[in-house]
Amino acid sequence: MENIAFKLATVHGLRIEWFLRRNCALTPVQLSWFYLSLCLFSFVIGVVFWFLGAVFILPFATLELLVVGICFLVYARHATDGERIYLDGSRLIVELENAGRTERKEFRREWVRVEPSKGDGSLIEVSGQGLSVFIGRFVRPELRPVLAKEIRMAVRSHDVHAPFCQVN
Repeated sequence: MENIAFKLATVHGLRIEWFLRRNCALTPVQLSWFYLSLCLFSFVIGVVFWFLGAVFILPFATLELLVVGICFLVYARHATDGERIYLDGSRLIVELENAGRTERKEFRREWVRVEPSKGDGSLIEVSGQGLSVFIGRFVRPELRPVLAKEIRMAVRSHDVHAPFCQVN
């Protein structure tokens, strides 16, 4: 039985998983509520100024909220972006989610290469069998070598059926 310590991975029996997400302060639902309250507040102020004779405040406030809404929509669209890498038996599976679209690549563990794409701190290239994918966008650059080392150790472990030991 082989014991491998992981810092960034989660171990579920024989399955090892790295779940890397964007660090977002607000979820899309929280952002929607915030935007709704911002619109309501601006509308009330705009109406007050409208009745006081400053009629241009309301149209400019509406235009400003429209631009802010578009920016929030772009933010919310990418708030759930992430990378999910997992080793399940003889397969290494990489799933990349970007703006609601998921790209999935599957590699046989004995043919996988895990290397930095350019140098220290760059994205990590996972390749094999004519496929290639870059991972590590949601990990600080100084932790990317740790992630690459963990994936390499897990892929190169000889006994596919031995349980892994997780130490954080």
